[in-house]
This record gives sequence, structure tokens and C-alpha cells, in this order.
Amino acid sequence: KLIDTMAGSDHIAKHLHLPVQSGANNILADMNRKYTVEDYLALIDYAKRTIPAMTYSSDIIVGFPGETEEDFQKTEELVRRVEYMQLFTFIYSKRTGTAAALMADPTPHAEKAARIARLLQIQEEVVDKLTGRLVGTTARVLVEGPGREAGVFTGRLDNNMVVEFAGPAPVGQFAQARIDSAKGAVLKGRLVP
Repeated sequence: KLIDTMAGSDHIAKHLHLPVQSGANNILADMNRKYTVEDYLALIDYAKRTIPAMTYSSDIIVGFPGETEEDFQKTEELVRRVEYMQLFTFIYSKRTGTAAALMADPTPHAEKAARIARLLQIQEEVVDKLTGRLVGTTARVLVEGPGREAGVFTGRLDNNMVVEFAGPAPVGQFAQARIDSAKGAVLKGRLVP
């Protein structure tokens, strides 16, 4: 219903934050999540069919007690498949009073840190791919205001991606921006008539 509502409105950003936590069903069950990877991907696939320009963000916990290398590889596969514009990643840390705090946690912190580094490398590649698709296009941008550098303004596309361009620009209004390049998750461009 939310995806259909987003698709039917020009006033809602085409960006969806849909936390997944892990790409392995056994880990999701241990986290007491009430969905499977297949359920999650069905929602993502529906959203991609319904709103092709949608961008996605998610939360992922690396190193939950009992996570094996095979479990983590399933999370890597999920990140590649969904192609998130942004990931909020965390290394599992014990929280007193939770069921997970009582679970055996044999994976050393160094291994968890290496896994999260791998995940962030994949995410960087995904972002480069997503922003690279927009280079050379012109898109509607909502001008937000001055950026961090003198003379530079920032705005957002309908799908929440950030664009930087030379100002001045009409803050709070829509403008057309030609996307010339990308640096990480930030698009670089110029306003066009």
C-alpha cells in the first residue's frame, strides 16, 4: 500500500528505507524478525517494478551471534541484488537484557570488522554504479540551499539523491539540473534553463 501511494503521488520522494538486518533467514529468525529474505525481496521487486527510479536504504547488522561466513555471503549477495543507495551498517554489540546477549558469539571482533569492510566496499561499488547511470542526464532538483563550499548549492532529486551545483539558485523551488559527474553518493551538475 505504501509503495502504491508513493507511486501515485508527485509530492512524495521516491526513496524507501527498508531495514533488512541480514541476508540469511536463519539469522533473521534468531533476531526474531517476522520476515524472510524472500518476503523482503518480494517487496523490493514490487517496488522496483512499480517505481523504477526509486532508491533504497537499509540497516544491516554484521556479526550477529552465530553468523557464519556463508550467512554473511548471503548478506553480500542481497546488497548486490537490491543496490542500495545508502546502507547503515553496524557490527553487532551485546545488549544486556536481550535474547541475543545470551547467545554464543564465537566470531572474533577482527573478523566482524573485516566483514563490514567487505560490505562497505560492495556498497561503494553499488553507489558508483547508481550515480554513474545518471551522469549525462537532466533531472528535476529541489533546491535546498547553500552547500559547504562558497558559491555551491545543494538540492535533491525526486529519489532523494543529492546534487551539488553552482549558485545562486531559487531555494525551496524546483529547477532542472544537468548531471555532469559523481563523487561517491553526491552528484555534481549545473542548473540549466
